[in-house]
Parts: sequence; C-alpha cells; structure tokens
Amino acid sequence: MTALAFDPQPRCARSFAIARHGDQRYGDQPYGVHLDAVAAVLEPYGPLAQVVGYLHDVCEDTPTTVEEVEEHFGPLVAACVALLTDEPCGDRAARKERTHRKLAAVSAEFELALIAKAADRLCNVRACVTDGHARLLNVYRREHPAFRAAAHRPGLCEPVWRELDALFDTPRAGKH
Repeated sequence: MTALAFDPQPRCARSFAIARHGDQRYGDQPYGVHLDAVAAVLEPYGPLAQVVGYLHDVCEDTPTTVEEVEEHFGPLVAACVALLTDEPCGDRAARKERTHRKLAAVSAEFELALIAKAADRLCNVRACVTDGHARLLNVYRREHPAFRAAAHRPGLCEPVWRELDALFDTPRAGKH
C-alpha cells in the first residue's frame, strides 16, 4: 500500500475497530461504547491519540494483526497498538507483567501509547465504579502501583492520572 492509503483519522479508526470487534460486548453494551469513551478521554491529546485509543484492543481481542493496522493507519499507530497488546501467555498476572515491561521502555513519539493506555485504564475503572464491579475494580486496584510505575511519565496526561489515582482513593470506589 502507498502512504496515501494511510488514514489516521479518528472516524476511520472508529469504523475499522467497530467492524473488527463485531459483536463483542463491553459488559452489556456494544464494544463501541468503550472505544468511544476512551476516545473522548483522549480528545485533548489530539486526533492521533484518539486513533490509537480506538484501535488499542483490536489486535488483542480480534484476529486483526499489527500489520493490518499498519497498512491502514501507518507505522507509528501500529507500533503503539503493538505496545498496548498483551502478549498471549499464561494468566492475567503474566500478561500484565510482560505488557508493563514493554510500557516501561517506551519513549519519544511512542509515548502516545502510554496516553492511550492510561485513558483505557481510566475508562475501565470508571466503568467498574459506575457498574459496581467490585471484583474487577479490586484487580485494577492491586495492579495500579505496577501499572503506574510502568506507564506514568511526569507531565504526560496528568489529568488522566489524577483522576485514575483519585478513583482508588475515594470512598465510593472503596465501598464496592
């Protein structure tokens, strides 16, 4: 494909991701609800961040390959999606540990992946709090120190991190 085939626009990424996720659900809602929530958090960080946000789970949760993402959205977006994709190994703890190692090594323009990952986690935690999913909220709470150590960079998407940190400290989050 030529460079003209790349279309790193949020609307195109949304259409691509929703088509690839198909009938997948996010709780009892279509998966697009989660993708739209992530993209909304990413709006202040620009359209490219939103593109990565829409595509963040497409290689992990569907048969879509990183190469397909690159064909449609270019090498930077594909590299960011690859960074966000859990390796298929063992249990959740093993997968997250490998992903955290990848995130801890990220720098330069690939920090776009860290912004998308923080937004994704914030949306997941918000959903747990709102929907009363105490078990998953506790999983995120236990993972938070390692996740933060791997993905946080001072000055990078601080409003997202402040809200995420606060959700674990609020009485509302603690009651579920």
